[in-house]
Amino acid sequence: MAVLRERIDTNLGIDEAFAFVADFANASRWDPGVATSVREDEGPVRVGAKYQLGVRIGSRVAPMEYEITTLDAPTRVVLAGRGSGVDAIDDITFRSTPTGTEIDYVADIRLVGLGRLLAPFAGGAFRRIAENARAGMQRTLDALAESGATAPTHAG
Repeated sequence: MAVLRERIDTNLGIDEAFAFVADFANASRWDPGVATSVREDEGPVRVGAKYQLGVRIGSRVAPMEYEITTLDAPTRVVLAGRGSGVDAIDDITFRSTPTGTEIDYVADIRLVGLGRLLAPFAGGAFRRIAENARAGMQRTLDALAESGATAPTHAG
């Protein structure tokens, strides 16, 4: 349905940027479209780790479950998401630069079921959501870089 691509250049180092973004329990800290984000299991971030997100859709919050399907630290994480009427694949790659990290974020979002009827009207909304998420990630990662602290992640 919609393939969205965003690029972020941050001064935060690749290890810290990867650790923060790959742990989707942090999604609500950088994505204004995510009201809540909680890890369902414990232990290190790994293939199979699951997250419950509350995604803002207009005036309501809809549940969405994400699972890490690929993890190549610190260069790539892929998450598969499923919610009411939507499937998503988020493929996020990280590349070290002389000043920090370049992040390429590709989200393949597909409306399913009756939601497919809304597909012709959803492109603009998805683009705005992606732009807001990119801006939020940029601000959050840059703030972590400025603080000089190791990127905090949520546990459990």
